[in-house]
Amino acid sequence: MSEEPLFRELDQAVILRALVEGTVAETGGRFFYALVENLQQVLRTSGAWVTEYLPQTNRLRAHAFMMHGNWVEDYEFDVQGTPCEAAILQKELVHFPDQLIELYPNDPDIKQAGFVSYMGMPLMDTNGEVLGHLAVVDSRPMPSDPQLKAVFQIFAARAASELQRIRREKDIVEREQKLDRLVGSAMDAIIELDDQLLVTRVNQSAVGLLGMTDAEVVGQPLVSFLAEPSQARLTEISLETLKLPAGKRSQWIAGGLQVITHEGSEVPVEATLSSFDISGKHYFTLIVRDVNERIEAEKRITSLTNETEYLKQQLDKLQSSTKIIGKSKSIQQVFQAITQVAQTDASVLILGETGTGKELVAQAIHDQSSRCDQPMIKVNCAAIPESLIESEFCGHEVGAFTGATKKREGRFALADGGTIFLDEVGELPLDLQAKLLRVLQEGEFEPVGSSETQKVDVRVITATHRDLEQASQAGTFRSDLFYRLNVFPIALPALREREEDVVILANLFIDRFSKKMVRDFDPLDSIAVAQLKGYQWPGNVRELENVIERALITATQSKICFLNVLPVNGVVGQANLEADQASGAPAIRTMQELQQLEHDNIVCALDQVDWKVSGEQGAAKLLGIKPTTLSSKMKSLGIARP
Repeated sequence: MSEEPLFRELDQAVILRALVEGTVAETGGRFFYALVENLQQVLRTSGAWVTEYLPQTNRLRAHAFMMHGNWVEDYEFDVQGTPCEAAILQKELVHFPDQLIELYPNDPDIKQAGFVSYMGMPLMDTNGEVLGHLAVVDSRPMPSDPQLKAVFQIFAARAASELQRIRREKDIVEREQKLDRLVGSAMDAIIELDDQLLVTRVNQSAVGLLGMTDAEVVGQPLVSFLAEPSQARLTEISLETLKLPAGKRSQWIAGGLQVITHEGSEVPVEATLSSFDISGKHYFTLIVRDVNERIEAEKRITSLTNETEYLKQQLDKLQSSTKIIGKSKSIQQVFQAITQVAQTDASVLILGETGTGKELVAQAIHDQSSRCDQPMIKVNCAAIPESLIESEFCGHEVGAFTGATKKREGRFALADGGTIFLDEVGELPLDLQAKLLRVLQEGEFEPVGSSETQKVDVRVITATHRDLEQASQAGTFRSDLFYRLNVFPIALPALREREEDVVILANLFIDRFSKKMVRDFDPLDSIAVAQLKGYQWPGNVRELENVIERALITATQSKICFLNVLPVNGVVGQANLEADQASGAPAIRTMQELQQLEHDNIVCALDQVDWKVSGEQGAAKLLGIKPTTLSSKMKSLGIARP
């Protein structure tokens, strides 16, 4: 029986009609099945297939594969060493009319099926990229016939077109998925609106902001989710946006909007509005950001910045050791009181003369309290000008007074969660005493220039050298505030009441200053110890510290002598003067020595009153001169607060 001819002469119009009729109703995977089936019927070959090219692995994966009238599913093969490789590499139609087995002896499929001829063509997109491959094989020779190749190219063009369509459709789906993920994962709320400002689409952040579901939001007028002033503002901005040139239809909504949530609360948001057109219809994209968190973060940053600056200032003032030193009975009682009160939130009033270490006691109470991880803010009430005291304590808004160019957190806000130490609390004016009382009672205050009440949680520790009970009876200190502060009083002993501690403290200061000066000194001899113990120390520990420093500075050798530096009757060098008089030496001093005496005498007076120049408790009063005269002398003698 003779073999039927491989290719019967057919009118190309008939072939095209068969191709169109066989595939017009199909798309995607079913299209390729119809295409391959029609191709094999028209060419009457043993097999036909259309594949997708996988360049990463150099393999072909079949979309439709027919062999001897049967479909082969899930067929995929390596291109290398097959006749399909030539079509892929050359990017053109390849035809092997005969002797296919001899050309590709290592291809098992060709040898097993006994194929002798092959025709294949790459399927490419408009950019020349290989998308796939169309091929036919036969167990008979496949003569080189122009009509055969033309018919095959028609089928290949149709297959390439469908592959491109599928690729474009896949790209569109992937882009849409990426866009959905991008929009859906955005932290900002994104709301799409139509030309009537009805919501057409929202992302997850917008749903979270409004507190409603997609179904509840989509289709609703956006103005129903805005406060009344914002409704008019959005409508106005949308009209302005449409008037802008194409490509520039985007506007920042100055001042933002007020969004009303499902619960009815108003949320301030920043917003931008942009416009785009689809099929001649206007749409808007509104991007909003909840600024509550940013405002709170800015407040926190400002607070932390102010706290950092404050702590830096405090660190500059701290000595190398802040421990309370002593073994006298009176100081041991102070230690016991600190331990008793530290773990409570009770207000503590520390009483004692200037220089007895009230600040160290306050620090010890804070360090042993449950608030030790929070800041301890220290304020010297006597060192702040009266006009700025309220701002210093409560903070102020921009423009609250002349010079208030930026917002500032007050000491109460900085101490929130921690402790505030008010040194010399007896110097507070009466009007601020009332504000302090409110903080103690209610835990709230208003910054200068603001009507907004701030809540704080602070523990208050105060200190004074004044008799507040007597001051409250005299009307210069509020009695109700005194009783609030005097919950747990701690009275610090004067240094003259701690004779056994004087030498201990002196040795501590000697060690500290000798390290700073990089000098070695001999231990204190019996004469030096007697001099220290015999002095009354009106300036207490602070005065002792200053005397030790002066003694080390003036020491010409390693031996420490207090004869010329220890004040007697308030005048440094008086002991030396009396020694000279006792020995019969003339009491004559050079001008330089007299200036030094005056310098040291003023410093001693200032130390005793914590460097307060004027007032009843000021150094000028002790020296019997006017404050302006004292200020002038301090300037001429180069005296400045340490």
